[in-house]
Amino acid sequence: MVSAGQLAVEVDPEACCASGRCAATEPRVFDQSEHDGTVILRTPVVPAELRDSVLLCQSLCPCGAISVSEPA
Repeated sequence: MVSAGQLAVEVDPEACCASGRCAATEPRVFDQSEHDGTVILRTPVVPAELRDSVLLCQSLCPCGAISVSEPA
């Protein structure tokens, strides 16, 4: 069941340039691979209380590797 304010998050590890801004900003949602530093998504649907933080991560990503949308 989808709650109001939730966001669906997708990442593209191939587009990721491993800057780590997302993992540093919101480690509850994003992590980095120990192998190459690329983004790892911890959860594909985030609760409303993390919405602003995840949108900030999307805007901070220099590679455009983070996509967010309203879950279906």
